[in-house]
Amino acid sequence: MTHPYTSVWNDLNQVEFSQGFLQAGPYRTRYLHAGDSSKPTLLLLHGITGHTEAYVRNLQVHAEHFDVWAIDFIGHGYSSKPDHPLEIKHYIDQVQHVLDELGTEKAYFSGESLGGWVTARLAASHPDRVERIALNTMGGTMANPKVMERLYTLSMEAAKDPSWERVKARLEWLMADPTMVTDDLIRTRQAIFQQPDWLEACKMNMALQDPEVRARNMVTDDELRSIQAEALVIWTTKDPSGPVDEGRRIASLLPNGHLEVIENCGHWPQYEDAATFNRIHLDFLLGRAENTTAGDIRVSAGRE
Repeated sequence: MTHPYTSVWNDLNQVEFSQGFLQAGPYRTRYLHAGDSSKPTLLLLHGITGHTEAYVRNLQVHAEHFDVWAIDFIGHGYSSKPDHPLEIKHYIDQVQHVLDELGTEKAYFSGESLGGWVTARLAASHPDRVERIALNTMGGTMANPKVMERLYTLSMEAAKDPSWERVKARLEWLMADPTMVTDDLIRTRQAIFQQPDWLEACKMNMALQDPEVRARNMVTDDELRSIQAEALVIWTTKDPSGPVDEGRRIASLLPNGHLEVIENCGHWPQYEDAATFNRIHLDFLLGRAENTTAGDIRVSAGRE
């Protein structure tokens, strides 16, 4: 399969946005921002070894309704790189400092993979800070040794040798269709991986792939049952981290959970099939899917 050439700039060149850094407590936090403060705040949280560019195809349509902030987690992208292993509590601390810096008491959250893990824990432990939440192929409920080893190996190989092929292989893990990994996307991530402090940073953010560390950070079934916020679980038919059944299980535990399944996508549906993702995501965040009941499952065919 071939696709027209795209770049990060192609995705952003019609978007009114800004890029910059917030001093969120002790954390220098890089962001992409679109929208304005008259609208509700929406935080977009990426996955492990990821960065704000995971959301370049989602900023414009969401900024019509929200004050949108996509941030680089600590230990990731161009944000601060702490010199200790990063666990979920550290990411939550950063996110709360970001909210404080923005002057926002409560926000809408959408998290992919690690971002979903952080979002779920935040919703369980600090319900006063969340409105609706979207959990996009979320991490933190499974500990599959093969998946963890594969993710660790690909990430550390690219950290030790941020060559074109190593970075490409890491990105291809995310996609059902590897041709979605364009030269521009590879170069965007390669620049991050080529930072002098990236190897040590990657070791710190890979802590969650260690079985012992992961075990004490897992989102429990009781935590999921405690989340009262309206919650959308997004899963895909070709997610490399786990089967659709896991998305179904998560949604069934959430008191106000719903499941949307996007076909023909991997771990980055918000990028790989932005049109489908944006539609179902906005319908949920704006309450346009209120004829659904908890536990409902919908399948979106997505792109061919």
